[in-house]
Amino acid sequence: MINVSETAAAKITELLTEENKAGSGLRVFVQGGGCSGFQYGLMIEENGQGSGDQVFESNGIKLYVDPISVRYLAGAEVDFVDTITGGAFTIKNPNATSTCGCGQSFTVD
Repeated sequence: MINVSETAAAKITELLTEENKAGSGLRVFVQGGGCSGFQYGLMIEENGQGSGDQVFESNGIKLYVDPISVRYLAGAEVDFVDTITGGAFTIKNPNATSTCGCGQSFTVD
Protein backbone atom coordinates (compact mmCIF):
# COMPACT_ATOMS: atom_id res chain seq x y z
CA MET A 1 0.00 0.00 0.00
CA ILE A 2 1.16 3.50 -0.85
CA ASN A 3 -0.40 6.49 0.88
CA VAL A 4 -0.87 10.15 0.07
CA SER A 5 -0.77 12.69 2.90
CA GLU A 6 -3.70 15.10 3.25
CA THR A 7 -1.42 17.98 2.23
CA ALA A 8 -0.25 16.17 -0.92
CA ALA A 9 -3.82 15.10 -1.78
CA ALA A 10 -4.99 18.73 -1.61
CA LYS A 11 -2.10 19.85 -3.86
CA ILE A 12 -2.67 17.01 -6.37
CA THR A 13 -6.40 17.81 -6.54
CA GLU A 14 -5.55 21.47 -7.10
CA LEU A 15 -3.12 20.61 -9.92
CA LEU A 16 -5.57 18.23 -11.60
CA THR A 17 -8.29 20.87 -11.47
CA GLU A 18 -5.98 23.58 -12.88
CA GLU A 19 -5.04 21.32 -15.80
CA ASN A 20 -8.66 20.20 -16.41
CA LYS A 21 -7.71 16.61 -15.60
CA ALA A 22 -10.13 15.94 -12.77
CA GLY A 23 -10.67 12.20 -12.52
CA SER A 24 -7.06 11.44 -13.44
CA GLY A 25 -4.63 9.96 -10.95
CA LEU A 26 -0.95 10.00 -10.10
CA ARG A 27 1.61 7.52 -11.41
CA VAL A 28 4.32 6.84 -8.85
CA PHE A 29 7.41 5.00 -10.06
CA VAL A 30 11.03 4.15 -9.42
CA GLN A 31 13.73 4.24 -12.07
CA GLY A 32 17.46 3.74 -12.10
CA GLY A 33 19.58 6.84 -11.69
CA GLY A 34 20.29 9.61 -9.27
CA CYS A 35 23.27 9.76 -6.94
CA SER A 36 22.11 6.80 -4.83
CA GLY A 37 21.07 4.31 -7.52
CA PHE A 38 17.29 4.76 -7.76
CA GLN A 39 15.16 7.84 -8.15
CA TYR A 40 11.47 8.57 -7.70
CA GLY A 41 9.12 9.72 -10.41
CA LEU A 42 5.65 11.24 -10.27
CA MET A 43 3.41 12.11 -13.19
CA ILE A 44 -0.27 12.67 -13.91
CA GLU A 45 -1.84 9.48 -15.25
CA GLU A 46 -4.72 10.21 -17.61
CA ASN A 47 -4.98 6.77 -19.22
CA GLY A 48 -5.79 4.80 -16.09
CA GLN A 49 -4.46 1.40 -15.16
CA GLY A 50 -1.77 -0.10 -17.35
CA SER A 51 -0.96 -3.78 -17.73
CA GLY A 52 0.17 -5.18 -14.39
CA ASP A 53 -0.31 -1.90 -12.50
CA GLN A 54 -1.49 -1.93 -8.94
CA VAL A 55 -3.99 0.80 -8.10
CA PHE A 56 -4.22 2.35 -4.66
CA GLU A 57 -6.52 5.06 -3.39
CA SER A 58 -5.53 7.33 -0.54
CA ASN A 59 -7.23 10.55 0.59
CA GLY A 60 -9.27 10.55 -2.62
CA ILE A 61 -6.27 10.25 -4.96
CA LYS A 62 -5.79 7.25 -7.26
CA LEU A 63 -2.20 6.03 -7.45
CA TYR A 64 -0.94 3.82 -10.27
CA VAL A 65 2.21 1.79 -9.64
CA ASP A 66 3.92 -0.62 -12.03
CA PRO A 67 4.84 -4.13 -10.76
CA ILE A 68 8.58 -3.41 -10.43
CA SER A 69 8.18 -0.08 -8.62
CA VAL A 70 5.65 -1.46 -6.15
CA ARG A 71 8.37 -3.69 -4.64
CA TYR A 72 10.42 -0.61 -3.74
CA LEU A 73 7.52 1.57 -2.65
CA ALA A 74 5.51 -0.69 -0.32
CA GLY A 75 4.51 1.38 2.71
CA ALA A 76 5.71 4.67 1.20
CA GLU A 77 3.90 7.99 1.52
CA VAL A 78 3.68 10.80 -1.02
CA ASP A 79 3.79 14.15 0.79
CA PHE A 80 3.98 17.81 -0.20
CA VAL A 81 6.34 20.13 1.64
CA ASP A 82 6.08 23.89 1.29
CA THR A 83 9.33 25.69 2.12
CA ILE A 84 10.64 29.21 1.79
CA THR A 85 12.22 28.28 -1.55
CA GLY A 86 9.01 26.71 -2.91
CA GLY A 87 6.95 23.59 -2.63
CA ALA A 88 7.81 20.07 -3.69
CA PHE A 89 6.44 16.56 -3.55
CA THR A 90 8.49 14.16 -1.46
CA ILE A 91 8.30 10.43 -0.88
CA LYS A 92 8.81 8.98 2.57
CA ASN A 93 10.00 5.46 1.85
CA PRO A 94 10.53 2.96 4.69
CA ASN A 95 12.40 0.66 2.26
CA ALA A 96 15.18 3.17 1.57
CA THR A 97 18.35 2.36 3.47
CA SER A 98 19.99 5.64 2.46
CA THR A 99 19.12 8.73 0.46
CA CYS A 100 21.06 11.49 -1.22
CA GLY A 101 21.12 15.03 0.12
CA CYS A 102 18.25 16.23 -2.07
CA GLY A 103 16.03 13.26 -1.12
CA GLN A 104 15.21 12.42 -4.73
CA SER A 105 17.31 9.26 -4.97
CA PHE A 106 17.73 6.32 -2.67
CA THR A 107 19.36 2.96 -2.07
CA VAL A 108 17.79 -0.31 -0.90
CA ASP A 109 19.42 -3.48 0.41
